[in-house]
Amino acid sequence: MKIFRAIAAIAFLAAISAGSVSAQVKPSVPAATSTSTQTGNVPETKIALVNTDEFADEKTGISRLVSAMKRVDGEFQPRRTELLTLQQQIEKSTADLSKAAPLQDAKVTQQQTDKLEGMKTEFKRKGEDAQAAYQKKLQDVLGPVYDDIGKALDAYAKAHGITLILDVTKIQGIVSAAESLDITKPFIIEFNSKNPATASLTPPE
Repeated sequence: MKIFRAIAAIAFLAAISAGSVSAQVKPSVPAATSTSTQTGNVPETKIALVNTDEFADEKTGISRLVSAMKRVDGEFQPRRTELLTLQQQIEKSTADLSKAAPLQDAKVTQQQTDKLEGMKTEFKRKGEDAQAAYQKKLQDVLGPVYDDIGKALDAYAKAHGITLILDVTKIQGIVSAAESLDITKPFIIEFNSKNPATASLTPPE
């Protein structure tokens, strides 16, 4: 689901960019609680890590998200089949023309070449149209789901006293971190328990 994950990441960032617990920053050493005569009390900071790529995992991810992705994928399967068939026809016609061209009239070869170019143009146009429609459908369907994920992640952080959540898929330079910092699995479990995959997936009008 590479394409899903790429779009999911964009939607996720848009959904939680306004949240108080999300940030894309380079990891830094958590500030310890201390008292300074110049700056006053430094608030205690509790940092957690989350791997948003795992949200879309078919087996262990967020079931409502995976269900929405499968729904869109299934809707566009006929278009993929049509494009695959057209691609196979182009490949066969190209091979046939390569063999026949030296043995036939130049006019016939030109006619076949023109027909082949038309097929290629059709394939490109249909592919671009399908991709654009697919991207839009994904955004329409997954947008509300990611809105809910963002809100749930914010609520999860507040409930567990977390002041900052870092998405490890967006951060460079994390060499090592304690497993206890990773809230991905417990968050997914909690979200799935409160948001079953059977929840409405119909995007708002």
